Amino acid sequence: MGKSRVIVPCNQDRGHMFSDASRPVKSENRNVTLAIGVVGAATLLSRIFGYIRDMVLASFFGAGMTADAFIAAFRIPNLLRRLFGEGSLSLAFVPVFTDAIAKGDRRDALRLAVSSLKLLLICLSVIAIAGVLAAPVIIHAVAPGFADPPEKMALTVLLTRIMFPYVILIGLLALCMGILNVLGHFAAPALAPVLLNFAMIGAVFCVSRFSDSETVRVVGLAVGVLLGGVLQLALQVPYLVKHGVRFWQRSGLWHPRMKTVGLLMLPAIFGAAVYQINILVGTLLASLLPEGSVSYLYYADRLVQFPLGIFGQAAATAVLPSLSRQAARGDLAGIGETFGHSMSLVLFLTIPAMIGLIILREPIVALLFQRGAFDNQATRLTSDALLYYAYGLWAFAAVRIVVSTFYAMQDTRTPVISAAFSIAVNILLGMALMGSMLHCGLALATALSSIVNLALLVYVLRKKLGAIRWRLIFSSCLKTLAASGLMALGVEITSRFLIPPEIETGSLRLVVGISAGIIGGIAVFSVAAWKMKIPEWQKVMVLMRRSLSRS
Repeated sequence: MGKSRVIVPCNQDRGHMFSDASRPVKSENRNVTLAIGVVGAATLLSRIFGYIRDMVLASFFGAGMTADAFIAAFRIPNLLRRLFGEGSLSLAFVPVFTDAIAKGDRRDALRLAVSSLKLLLICLSVIAIAGVLAAPVIIHAVAPGFADPPEKMALTVLLTRIMFPYVILIGLLALCMGILNVLGHFAAPALAPVLLNFAMIGAVFCVSRFSDSETVRVVGLAVGVLLGGVLQLALQVPYLVKHGVRFWQRSGLWHPRMKTVGLLMLPAIFGAAVYQINILVGTLLASLLPEGSVSYLYYADRLVQFPLGIFGQAAATAVLPSLSRQAARGDLAGIGETFGHSMSLVLFLTIPAMIGLIILREPIVALLFQRGAFDNQATRLTSDALLYYAYGLWAFAAVRIVVSTFYAMQDTRTPVISAAFSIAVNILLGMALMGSMLHCGLALATALSSIVNLALLVYVLRKKLGAIRWRLIFSSCLKTLAASGLMALGVEITSRFLIPPEIETGSLRLVVGISAGIIGGIAVFSVAAWKMKIPEWQKVMVLMRRSLSRS
């Protein structure tokens, strides 16, 4: 699907790859597992506060016009964050920055980091100014269904203009995250979203004390997004300084290695953000459906993002520096081993999460969101969307590992071609399914297009890295599916006895039933994984024992 810049190992034939690279590979796999633990724990905390934030938003704004306007406006800076920040910039910058450090010139690498931050600040400022000025055109393009009533379009444009400068803050944060991850620090970047959630929750409650108007409250919420961006970026500064990044020292806006970063970044803009682009396509099409459709998809997506962030994003964040170090050494076999280790671990964690989310979807939506303006119908329609999103959870997570592997090898062309095809599939499926399935058809289209994207990427990667032990990955995946099937049976039985048929928000029985279902499901899955001797189970247990012994 495209030529790559894979560096073939020197002085070793393929028959000796695994034996020659076994020691550094084991070390990298330990680093990846430990980093996943750190990032996953921090992400878990941020997701918990994220759900508290969404509970507050659902309570104050429900799933009506105001909520639709804020969600559509907030999607735009979030998409740009994925395109220019966490997506293309991080994936393009980390391999180049890692290569500079691996070649022994740390001072030059830190100059690259400072120059990149300064140049990025200028570029994102221009983008933010253009976005503020062009907000009406942007909203008409991404949410054409908001034109009627005019008040909805006007509110969405206003919120977009307020939040567009968030692109500057979150883009700089993404670059800081890449720098710190390569330097071995993962906690501060992973904890940053907690501050955003605090700012948004605080803004809603503060403004609500002075006004009962939904419009005034949602404007305050948009200002809270900007404040959250400032707090997130400020958290990274002490750790950057501690690791030798000196912002105040003189350095030009250009560094010779930036050319390589730019060449990797241009195609990466689309290749790294397929999921977010597909979500934006869903928002555009949902704006043509009955009022509330955008909100149902948003709240369902937020629930999918919980396990996806903890497992998928954490693994992708942790594995990229290790893969980049192996690529810098020309260790093709090591890349294959680290990829296989990460992929098996991600599937081991996301498959049971997917099944549990499908079974408990409606009670979870009711527990988290059903209060205030978010009624029974909103709960049912959101849980319907969640069902179809959840089908693709494993693919959403696995794609991030595969894309990180391509970018570590500085192959940007393959993810771009696959992404373009996936986006086209999503648009066609969305248009075909939304007529009969409404917003649920859009959720299903997103899941199916991600599975197509994963299949294409794995097909190409299999040709590039024949050293990957695919049979071990498939064997672990089949065992995980079997263990998850037993877990599903246990959760289904538990939920039927303990969760009331007529769900009442705030009901103690609902809380007990969901808690019992989750705890019981984890217990059944753990026993099944132990009895089946799934390798990833043993790795997780080793990590937990080490964490407990250290604490």
